[in-house]
Amino acid sequence: MSKVRFGLIGIGNMGKGHTNYFAKNEVAGGELTAIVDTNPERLEWVRQQYGDRFQLFDNLDSFFASQAFDAVLICTPHYDHPDLAIAAFEHGYHVLVEKPAGVYTKKVREMNEAAARSGKAFGIMYNQRTNPLYQKLRDLVSSGELGEIRRTNWIITNWYRSQSYYDSGGWRATWAGEGGGVLLNQDPHQLDLWQWTIGMMPKRVRAFCHFGKYRNIEVEDDVTAYVEYENGATGLFVTTTGEAPGTNRFEVSGDRGKIVIEDGKLTFWRLRVPESEFNRDFKGGFGAPECWKCEIPVGSSEGSQHKGITQNFVDHILHGTPLLAPGEEGIKGLTLSNAMHLSTWTDNWVDLPIDEDLYYEKLQERIRNSSYKKETRKLDHMDVSGTH
Repeated sequence: MSKVRFGLIGIGNMGKGHTNYFAKNEVAGGELTAIVDTNPERLEWVRQQYGDRFQLFDNLDSFFASQAFDAVLICTPHYDHPDLAIAAFEHGYHVLVEKPAGVYTKKVREMNEAAARSGKAFGIMYNQRTNPLYQKLRDLVSSGELGEIRRTNWIITNWYRSQSYYDSGGWRATWAGEGGGVLLNQDPHQLDLWQWTIGMMPKRVRAFCHFGKYRNIEVEDDVTAYVEYENGATGLFVTTTGEAPGTNRFEVSGDRGKIVIEDGKLTFWRLRVPESEFNRDFKGGFGAPECWKCEIPVGSSEGSQHKGITQNFVDHILHGTPLLAPGEEGIKGLTLSNAMHLSTWTDNWVDLPIDEDLYYEKLQERIRNSSYKKETRKLDHMDVSGTH
């Protein structure tokens, strides 16, 4: 294979963005050849913008049967990601799926199992993994420069959304339409980076989600979660769509100092000797380890973002390059958001791995009472219109 041909499922905002960089030939060795969407107006938009450059389909049966591509890029509503990925694997295609991996881990686990059976490439659009800030943090942690992790704190409250935003689509901010609020719509990248940069998941979670606190919506728009790790470290995750101005500050403390990512900068308060060593040897009563404030250079770029993940996916298929964002890892960030929901719903601690059957049961209760009534559809009649 000298080139990877892509078939795009869903031509909403995200689908249009992917189409744009493919149309500009910005992915070496990658080519968009087909698009499927059940909304005829969106297919007409493609015709107006790109003429007959792509094969267009209005149903999945014809799309999958066409063999007009080697890999699919899924850009549909959250609930449909796993089913579409499973179908693509069963038809012999590689799969690159937009975030989040799905709405609940029970279904995402089925998707991961289908990927393993297929032997095909599987990636997820965690484009923030291309950001040099988070890549550098991951490097400093994994190399031991920060020492053993002791605490993580992420305040991510710059997601301001007005009521008019939520009113723009009946599916928005509903249990049946989106399957969650700020955790599932705005925060999947941060929940992924939270565990990816430090290289570990919590062992248990206690969360307090507020549903419709600031807006007239069904789902969470304000969350405070406390987590504990196997090594004794603790963490805090605070997020909302109802505050202005907001904050985006990620702080990781270790035995050798503290790293903060904020305002596009990475600052390392580095201890000259590890805190544990200083504490062992110091006999002077009051005192603290000598600390150096280091501005770590990471460049001004935010990384190659979406097309960078797509390029990496193509390079993986053509040249065996390791995946920056393996699709199987999508379940990790989703586990964190599912655990936060479940902890709130049960008013209790949630151990990881979560009770997936209990989460599914609790979610179904909310879907049944949702203002958005989503029909149960067979795959060949699924709404594969784009979203976001």
